[in-house]
Amino acid sequence: MYSCRDYNFFTISGNLATQYPQAVGWAMASAIKGDSRIATAWVGEGSSAEGDFHAAMTFAAVYNAPVVMNVVNNQWAISSFSGFAGAERSTFANRAVGYGIAGIRVDGNDALAVYAATRWAANRARANGGPTLIEHFTYRAEGHSTSDDPGAYRSAHEREEWPLGDPIMRLKRHLIALGEWSVEQHTAMDAELVDLVKAATKEAEKNGILGHGLHHPFHTMFEDVYKELPWHLEEQAEQAIRERQIKWPEWKPE
Repeated sequence: MYSCRDYNFFTISGNLATQYPQAVGWAMASAIKGDSRIATAWVGEGSSAEGDFHAAMTFAAVYNAPVVMNVVNNQWAISSFSGFAGAERSTFANRAVGYGIAGIRVDGNDALAVYAATRWAANRARANGGPTLIEHFTYRAEGHSTSDDPGAYRSAHEREEWPLGDPIMRLKRHLIALGEWSVEQHTAMDAELVDLVKAATKEAEKNGILGHGLHHPFHTMFEDVYKELPWHLEEQAEQAIRERQIKWPEWKPE
């Protein structure tokens, strides 16, 4: 999907929980090489019901992999409540016990608590203490995606009643109370970040946006899977081009 070698960000695949065994394998390779790098990965609580989750836990325990595995328990896996994934029986952090792995449950809406737990787990991994599973107990206020309507499966007032509060607002109030931050600094930072995002968006748009002719050639949607494109995909590509030309006569194949 995307990766960044300079920052040791390894690419993940789009299927649920596959990043877990990938992270464990990456950590095992790091340990075998004798370097000091560790790996970490995140899944939602719903994805923890996938077989990949348990395979990764087994390998992490057996090989004492220097990896930190995170479960973001935001109460809702797409449209199903976390109970469907096992939350009504025990915490997700408790799943570490059966594998002989350290397990922590942390308030996922407390930025400082998350930092402390993650730093402890990372230092433990670097010291050859083994893998750690961290459950971040939090809440998904918005929809699962832009096409999701959470009002169809939960109360519209639920997000306002969530007891742990907004993590950014909590950290802001905490730092202001300590005298380390101020409302004015926060306002200035918001404005600076808005400008930064706008500039980054403009820069990204130079690579092309849909409808402006700066995107990849149409035929490439059928490529990069087979070394030689099979005949039936060639037929589909030609048919798609013909249909597109009928619908948009002014369009020219790239």
